[in-house]
Amino acid sequence: QVQLVESGGGLVQPGGSLRLSCAASISIFSVYGMGWYRQAPGKQRELVAVVTSGGTTRYADSVKGRFTISRDNAKNTVYLQMNNLKSEDTAVYYCNANRVYSVSDTRTYWGQGTQVTVSF
Repeated sequence: QVQLVESGGGLVQPGGSLRLSCAASISIFSVYGMGWYRQAPGKQRELVAVVTSGGTTRYADSVKGRFTISRDNAKNTVYLQMNNLKSEDTAVYYCNANRVYSVSDTRTYWGQGTQVTVSF
């Protein structure tokens, strides 16, 4: 069974930094695409950043240049380094793992989420 455990959230002032971690209990972690999503109160969950099994990254326009996603396959962990945080980054951040088994079979897993609050 796949388990994703996020950590690193908290309260930070605008302009500050946080690093989120997601530890995955997955066999063959390296074949999974990994990502971070977030959900603010009253809003839909949105993509923040993803990194493919091959290491290709993609970011939401709102975080480009400020956030960096990375993965350590030896530690089964994906990270999200968040710099120059803004109040609009306040949300619950969720770790995501997905694996494509076939054209019609993609399996997706979610962590429980970690709260990030950007405020004075």
